[in-house]
Amino acid sequence: MQKSSIPSTMMQVPLSLNHFLERAGVYHGKSEIVSRLPDKSLHRYTYADFHRRAKALAEVLVKAGVQPGDRVATLMWNHYAHLECYFGIPAAGAVMHNLNLRLFPHDIAFIVNHAKDRFLLVDDVLLPLLAQFAKDVNFERIIVVPLTGQPVPAPYEDYEKFIGAATGDFQYVELDENAPSGMCYTSGTTGNPKGVVYSHRSTVLHSLVAALPGGLNISGADTVLPVVPMFHANAWGLPYVATFMGAKQVFPGPHLDSESLLDLYQRERVTITGGVPTIWLSLLQTLRSNPGKYDLVPGMRMLVGGSAAPESLFRGFDELGLVVGTAWGMTETSPLGTVSTLKPWMLALPKDQQYAYRVKQGMAAPLVEIRLMGDHGEVPWDGKSVGEIQVRGPWITGSYHETPVSEANFTADGWLRTGDVGTIDPEGFLQLTDRTKDLIKSGGEWISSVDLENNLMGHPAVLEAAVIAVPHPRWAERPLAVVVLRPGMSATAEELREHLAKTFAKWQLPDAFVFVNEIPRTSTGKFLKTKLREMYKDWKWEQE
Repeated sequence: MQKSSIPSTMMQVPLSLNHFLERAGVYHGKSEIVSRLPDKSLHRYTYADFHRRAKALAEVLVKAGVQPGDRVATLMWNHYAHLECYFGIPAAGAVMHNLNLRLFPHDIAFIVNHAKDRFLLVDDVLLPLLAQFAKDVNFERIIVVPLTGQPVPAPYEDYEKFIGAATGDFQYVELDENAPSGMCYTSGTTGNPKGVVYSHRSTVLHSLVAALPGGLNISGADTVLPVVPMFHANAWGLPYVATFMGAKQVFPGPHLDSESLLDLYQRERVTITGGVPTIWLSLLQTLRSNPGKYDLVPGMRMLVGGSAAPESLFRGFDELGLVVGTAWGMTETSPLGTVSTLKPWMLALPKDQQYAYRVKQGMAAPLVEIRLMGDHGEVPWDGKSVGEIQVRGPWITGSYHETPVSEANFTADGWLRTGDVGTIDPEGFLQLTDRTKDLIKSGGEWISSVDLENNLMGHPAVLEAAVIAVPHPRWAERPLAVVVLRPGMSATAEELREHLAKTFAKWQLPDAFVFVNEIPRTSTGKFLKTKLREMYKDWKWEQE
């Protein structure tokens, strides 16, 4: 790297989440934060309240002996106190470590011990979950958020009394912008969960780009409701962006059923929301079953991520005047990797061609680089050639917490190997085709389970569908489709096969269909294909 002959005259001001917190209090004090509590009542307060309480949390953590870099864990649903932790813990110089409450207790214990969490802040409604792994961990202090209004049981501490001890005389802990601010662990579907540590700098840059029209396009005029849990990839960064922009925030608490969400959307006039495809599939079913019942903001934007969504989902919500937008990322990418935004000239295309672009995961977000790699090097962007998706950028992790860098996860030239497989068209639009472990190799040819699933979910009788590889004596593997039908509707295996045959070659079609009442899910709401593969590993092909 060559040294310039002229120095920059710009100030070296560190990028910090503390700026976000101060901006919220100084400029957006009257904006509202609404949280649905366990009893379904609503807790309301302002950014001015949030600003005061988050700083109070930071003050008492420092007085309690928390040192820069110490990990403070949260075990919480989406609500106001969790938002206070998002900013109060980093303001104390500590690292906010949000624990995934949907993991098995032994996995949570492993993560707590691996991260060396000192303190825990936990919802009172989650104390039964804590009890399942408490003997396997050693928190110094456990502070309970009394969401139900019931007394906090001994020996735990009451969150309200804890922050109530603050004097209000707090000075932010001075930190380098590359100091850690938060951490999340991967779901651990293959091996133990791995820790990703975010910095103040990476989170600030991620938030700035996410707010852009070319990102998630969030302004102070929006009302933002993250359905995606705050314990999963920082709720896709939505709380950070909304706080920085001064947008009204609405949190659903533990109530993630369609009726509860639709009630909140209607009541609080939500303009942008985000969640995984299974959430939106259920929501669409509810809206169709209750025409005219819900008065939602016209054009409400619904961000879909976590996995590829079927075109039928986009068309279904368009018919209702709501807009689905797609993005792609993962815990390791903070998580914004790509965003699907139509280019101006695409708006003049026929609707079918627009949908063909909209269902893709889109272009790399600003400051993110992306490439496809195959067995023999980089794969061309022709919309057909398939390769592993690799990324790098200022909010992409370059390693895992206290884990040796492995060629299985990172390339020699510094790119993250995502494990996702896809294509990129000449316009730069990424389209996921599968996870590397979910591809089906039959007779030497690759079959995309995602493409089959999304097409199946376009059938009017199909609510959900997951396609897995099952061992086959002749072809090594063959696709088996696990299908949930819509209530009151029916379809046969042959009807579904004929539906798929309009798009896929005969050899790509599932050889068998299994009809079930529900499909097992991961902790983040995705289809749990590892469970399905275990359930059907001994499938006898002559059964159908």
